[in-house]
Amino acid sequence: MPTVSLHFDSSLMARLAAAGPDETVHITLSIDVTPDDAQDGGVSREGRAIAPQGPLADLMLKGLLKAGETLSFQQPRAGREAVATVTADGRLIVEGKTVPFTSPSKAAAAVTGTASNGWALWRTAAGQTLDALRTQLHQL
Repeated sequence: MPTVSLHFDSSLMARLAAAGPDETVHITLSIDVTPDDAQDGGVSREGRAIAPQGPLADLMLKGLLKAGETLSFQQPRAGREAVATVTADGRLIVEGKTVPFTSPSKAAAAVTGTASNGWALWRTAAGQTLDALRTQLHQL
């Protein structure tokens, strides 16, 4: 489930603290829905660079995998195929799924419906598996 964080200005917090027990303080929220940070070039909405985390972080930090890159896998006999996009923070957004996944295997399992080795299933546009990229990383 996605996490929602609310950040309040210190003046609002002071106003709430000063409110009497019978006083009502009205707060209006404005929600701005913007594209995923991966589409923003790896920069947060606050202008900070997003550091990749999780299992894909090392591949991204060494430039073997990039934010916005598309991965895919096909299992013709099972009639399954999927496409995912790498986010700037190192997660995978699988086409047709509502939440990003923190690991390639979790993303693959969401498509296959069973435990799957996402490192062996997901491929770059050049046809390399994530496992091959990981092997390449260890040779650097």
